[in-house]
Amino acid sequence: MLHNIEWLLFFYSVPSRPVRNRVAIWRKLHKAGALQFKGAVYILPCNEDHNELLAWLVSEVVSLKGEASFIRVEKTEMENNQQIIDLFNEQREIAYQRILREIEDIERELSSTKIGVASQYKKKLAKQIRKTHRDFEEIKKIDFFVSKTGLEAGTRIDGLVMAFNGLSGAEIEKHPGTMAASLIEDYQNKIWVTRKRPFVDRFASAWLIRRFIDENAAFSFIDENDLDNMAEDVVPFDIRGVRFTHAGDQCTFEVLMKSFNLKDKALRKIAEIVHELDVKDNKFRTSEAKGIEDILFGIRKTAKCDHEALGKGMAIFEMLYISKA
Repeated sequence: MLHNIEWLLFFYSVPSRPVRNRVAIWRKLHKAGALQFKGAVYILPCNEDHNELLAWLVSEVVSLKGEASFIRVEKTEMENNQQIIDLFNEQREIAYQRILREIEDIERELSSTKIGVASQYKKKLAKQIRKTHRDFEEIKKIDFFVSKTGLEAGTRIDGLVMAFNGLSGAEIEKHPGTMAASLIEDYQNKIWVTRKRPFVDRFASAWLIRRFIDENAAFSFIDENDLDNMAEDVVPFDIRGVRFTHAGDQCTFEVLMKSFNLKDKALRKIAEIVHELDVKDNKFRTSEAKGIEDILFGIRKTAKCDHEALGKGMAIFEMLYISKA
């Protein structure tokens, strides 16, 4: 219900030079679906993923010698919740209208195309449909309030796929800072701790730790406020302010690879997927990312506890590594 919605308000400023730093932060907010609310203030619906994203953006802005913060609010004084939702839907409407124009162009081509046309032309049509569908899915991920235009676009894309199948008879940078090297022998038989409710970067990082760094690693979960009370033989990861965590635009998985000098073609491919899903800056465009994300969401929704989720998530990355090795 509308009166139960909470919002996250994000404030930041970075030095005016170089301009690319400001643009990089804006792109991440834009890709996450954030709405520029008032001046330099951005707003997102409050949920765990958005809370985590903004926490990392604060760290990144600080690394760029800027300032950032975010707060959670139940309402704003100038707009009620429905007005804010309408603003989000207006932004999604603009994006969906572009998709609808692409759909109309493809519909015209399909309606004038005869069965048995050259396979090269069919490949071109299939490529157009896949691109439009991919673009639609990207918008859908940030269509937080399920706009009517989005529902229409989804229905019409389904129609494109059906029409094409009937026709074809087939189914359709920033420069990272220098990191201190870490020796694998110094990190054996450790307890590795991270934040509760693990997801992409923590699943992948835990797998990397046990597979390549500490085969006897044990894992535990803490609140960030408990960080100061940990024993000396405990190693934190993917927690703000610790050694093995996000650095600039690099996710924790990438930081671990660089810190322990892990060089492996399959690992690099996995790093691109993890970066794409966790950092969301379009640095890498990997075809597998969406499917992997869907599976990991399923794990998060069905696991009975964090340890079960982590184990299942690690198993997915083991299978992914084997497939690429």
